[in-house]
Amino acid sequence: GEQLAAFRAWDGQAYVVDAYCPHLGANLAAGGRVMGNCIECPFHGWQFQGEDGKCTRIPYAEKVPDFARVRTWPSCEVNGMLLVWYHCEGVDPTWAVPEQREISTKEWVFRGQTEHLVDAHIQEIPENAADTAHLAFLHGPAILGGSDLRYTRSKLWDFMKHIWKAEWRPEPEPNEHCSRLLVQHTATIFGKHVSFMDLTVSARQVGPGLVFMIFEHAFLGHGIILQTVTPLEPLLQNVVHKIYYQKNIPAIIPKFILRAECIQFERDVTIWNNKQYQPKPLLVREDSSIQKHRRWYAQFYSEKSMRLPVQREGLDW
Repeated sequence: GEQLAAFRAWDGQAYVVDAYCPHLGANLAAGGRVMGNCIECPFHGWQFQGEDGKCTRIPYAEKVPDFARVRTWPSCEVNGMLLVWYHCEGVDPTWAVPEQREISTKEWVFRGQTEHLVDAHIQEIPENAADTAHLAFLHGPAILGGSDLRYTRSKLWDFMKHIWKAEWRPEPEPNEHCSRLLVQHTATIFGKHVSFMDLTVSARQVGPGLVFMIFEHAFLGHGIILQTVTPLEPLLQNVVHKIYYQKNIPAIIPKFILRAECIQFERDVTIWNNKQYQPKPLLVREDSSIQKHRRWYAQFYSEKSMRLPVQREGLDW
């Protein structure tokens, strides 16, 4: 629900500030200009420093008040993305986003992205990693069956199956804000194992909304999908997947991987868009990692975390 203005100063540094000028409320991101390391308001020309938000110039005033400033947001530029730190109580960043060396050295190059809007609470999306039982049922049918759940189990595509072996676990200190999902993917056609489809995926969750999915294939090389989940408003998430892949591998390969991942992800989206959160789910022994994940994810909430209005049934977020 926040409105922000992101800009790059003349020295190349990127900054993020509140979008609205504290003077009369003009939007700095709509018509504002970059002047040195400042952003200039399009309404009256007030200029605010990106580093600390302080107003440095008012064209028609003799003196700039010391208290004239716009709020700044902690941000970092890493892995080809500008990432903003949000904490509802204004706490400074408690961990840093790791750099993927192959992206910064350009060994792996950008090969495309997908974007989805998901009508769900942000916690539902990463919880999928701990729900390993859904992999075989929801993601077992061939990607040829598409993402429409009415047809994924069609007999037409029954000759091909995806087989998943997965294990989720939180990471120890000092990376307790991270967790890992290790996935081994194989496929069968008419019951015969097809080694060409063997794939190892290591998915590392960093904080509540960032995932590094590293792909390793015997013939098709290595690459990564970066997943970001950005809350736009209560129960609405913007999910972006960006793929970077070895530049010596034809672009068609990573584009195929991204397309296959997109089909599988859209099956999850259908579930998320229509499901109900169960605060006390009916679990069996094999579902134990779901409760472990909920305990791990609880670290990202605090006393002032936004809560939805209580409905008749109650929402235990």
